[in-house]
Amino acid sequence: MDNKAVGKRVWEAVGGQKNVNSLVHCATRLRFKLKDESIADTEKLKGDPDVIQVVQSGGQYQVVIGSNVADVYQAIVDEEGLADQVAKEEKSGNILSKFIDIISSIFTPFLGAMAAAGVLKGFLSLATVLGWLAAESGAYQILFAAADGVFTFLPVMLAFTAAKKFKTNQFLAVAIAMALVYPAITAAAGAGTALDFFGISVILSPSGYTSSVIPIILAVWVQSKFEPLVKKIIPQFLQMILVPLIILLVMVPLTFLALGPIGTVAGNALGSLFNSIYGFSPIVAGLIMGSFWQVFVMFGMHWGFVPIMFLNIDQFGYDILMPMLLPAVLAQGGAALAVAVRSKDSKLRSLGISSTITALFGITEPTVYGVTLPLKKPFIVACVSGGIGGALIGFAGVKSFASGLVSLLTIPSFISTIDGVESNVTMAIIATGISFILAFLGTLLVGFEDPAEETKKMKATAGETLSSGRHNLKSPLTGKVLPLSEVADQVFSSGAMGKGIAIEPEKGELLAPADGEITTIFPTGHAVGLTTTDGIEILMHIGMDTVELNGAGFETFVKQGDQVKAGDLLVKFDIDAIRAAGYSTVTPIVITNTDQFTDVLELDQEEIISTEDFLAIVK
Repeated sequence: MDNKAVGKRVWEAVGGQKNVNSLVHCATRLRFKLKDESIADTEKLKGDPDVIQVVQSGGQYQVVIGSNVADVYQAIVDEEGLADQVAKEEKSGNILSKFIDIISSIFTPFLGAMAAAGVLKGFLSLATVLGWLAAESGAYQILFAAADGVFTFLPVMLAFTAAKKFKTNQFLAVAIAMALVYPAITAAAGAGTALDFFGISVILSPSGYTSSVIPIILAVWVQSKFEPLVKKIIPQFLQMILVPLIILLVMVPLTFLALGPIGTVAGNALGSLFNSIYGFSPIVAGLIMGSFWQVFVMFGMHWGFVPIMFLNIDQFGYDILMPMLLPAVLAQGGAALAVAVRSKDSKLRSLGISSTITALFGITEPTVYGVTLPLKKPFIVACVSGGIGGALIGFAGVKSFASGLVSLLTIPSFISTIDGVESNVTMAIIATGISFILAFLGTLLVGFEDPAEETKKMKATAGETLSSGRHNLKSPLTGKVLPLSEVADQVFSSGAMGKGIAIEPEKGELLAPADGEITTIFPTGHAVGLTTTDGIEILMHIGMDTVELNGAGFETFVKQGDQVKAGDLLVKFDIDAIRAAGYSTVTPIVITNTDQFTDVLELDQEEIISTEDFLAIVK
């Protein structure tokens, strides 16, 4: 199939750029939102030899292509030069999810620089305590400038990344940030000097806006709304000078007079909320953060806590949140090390050792997604262990005097740099060590399903050949068996995608039906394609139109290209949540290359349990 040619024919048949509001794709089909569906030449598309079917449902115009839909989609995007708003589905979500998306987009680009600066600042504190460097020495002052400069002029970095996120002029945003941290303004704030703007009082906190977070983000967002309005008013030949001039004349005073104070109040309120919980019970706060931090990371919610860390340091000179997270991070490393020690699977042992090392340095994604979470029990043990360590740190009142990536290297930043403010570094080390050891011993004690042992069990059943030329597949689901003809989607019910069966699941776990390779898995988790070692191409589509959920209620455990064994967990899905959202959970399982086999036979079952034989492929 010529994907470029197919994409061109489809694009022209639906009416092209003038008729397309948005375009996305799922496991088998291109999903258009058209301005007027009557303009699309449906009969022409149905007659196209490379189009399996056309479905008009739920406000979408769906063109069914098959397993290579992603390639056709990309060909359309590349050839037609689609704008972002056409090539991508409009994003939706609640206020919290949007806030997290904004924070992560703004902080992620300079996370490495920020982490390095935090570690360096911690080591400089350690060097002065141990007498290796004098604070008056030139070496210390130069290195401290490298470490502290990132945090002092943090609004400048935030302005640059925020402008990129909000799609506005980055250099004007930086100019606004530079005004906020201008030395004379900072000095006036520190000295308590009253400032006014043509008689209007300017409210400044004692530290000014150095190290602040929310004021500049708020200012850049307003700039992104104001800049297009200015461009509409100013003639094109004058825009180069007048647009920047007007933005600076308006935005800088507006930020000092209104946006800055509003951002400061909002930030202080956000920090006070967490600090109030901490004040109620440091132990409970540490227990919660230590136990659930990795869960927050999995859902991207951890970005919501990042501003709190900066606000605490800006307001008090130290942060009480970050130390609580260290046990949670290192506990995952302890659990991974136990997996490496106990497992007989050479690949898993190697991954366990390498991910333990990355966890010690604050990178837990390989540890969590590669080792502890897929095995379930080690992840739970590590979370519990992290909670115990977090509670101990909360009890001891450990503080951090610099922000950065939470790892072993951040421990020196727990050394107090403020006279009269104590921080129990010893307890931080002890609590973190306890969490690591508890996670290690707990994982050894509780155990897990070792892939090496599972492989031995599967060999007797996975890919079993019942007779010459006949191959049985294992059911990926537990539930009620239905014929494909009863699926409420004509693409599947007509057999256009291939022969197979459907299952109404009773348990929200999709397992691998045979040994093979994951050839397709969508970020939404609703559909998985598997090619077995015998060349059988299997498509498993969880529910009908569940791509509309944008991944809500789905959790994937494999990625494209992974080699799996029969019975391996591929996807978890929340049956009740899917149904509550108004979607059917009936799951078609079809052999997309049916025409390459003599027949695909059902085994005449009404109810089935996962890993039972459910389809026979006759070669």
